[in-house]
Amino acid sequence: MKIKEMREDKDLNQSEVAKILNVSQVTYRFYELGRRQIPVDLLVKLAKFYNTSTDYLLGLTDVRDPYPKSIVYEDIQ
Repeated sequence: MKIKEMREDKDLNQSEVAKILNVSQVTYRFYELGRRQIPVDLLVKLAKFYNTSTDYLLGLTDVRDPYPKSIVYEDIQ
């Protein structure tokens, strides 16, 4: 997971990011260490905060740019 790299790029410490996520510093440290899984809602919050994709944070892609917003189609009845 690349959340430590992103945090360090922004010159933030773990406590600062933990506050943004409304979790303890220890919980956030466990996320960085991979000892605890990040809930989806917090992963999305981090992706928005860092302006990247959840795939990048999870290490599924090396492309740091966020995905373009998709067009949402309404149900046609």
